[in-house]
Amino acid sequence: MLQWVRVAVQAADDKQGRDTEAFFVGEILGITDWFVVTSGGSSRQVRAIMEAVEEEVAQAGGPKPLRIEGQETLTWVLMDYGAFVVHVFSAEARDYYDLERLWKDVPRLNDVA
Repeated sequence: MLQWVRVAVQAADDKQGRDTEAFFVGEILGITDWFVVTSGGSSRQVRAIMEAVEEEVAQAGGPKPLRIEGQETLTWVLMDYGAFVVHVFSAEARDYYDLERLWKDVPRLNDVA
């Protein structure tokens, strides 16, 4: 599963996702293990990031999302893969919800071997 989190991060970065981060929330949240957070500069870019993540995770042998929410407005797209969740925000929504602040004390992907 960790390899698919890494693939999701790389796919977002490849589509110029801004400040893409992944952090481990499993010990606190209990419904998923990892959050991947990124943002796009426009709704078009948010869609491109979402599509790239879905495609690249599948090509790496990973699962398809259980559900994708937010495709109508493209301000906050949530891609639920079960063991990990990818959040693709517009810049404004990311600033507003500030998930990094909420989860500032949990390990980041770079902290994991």
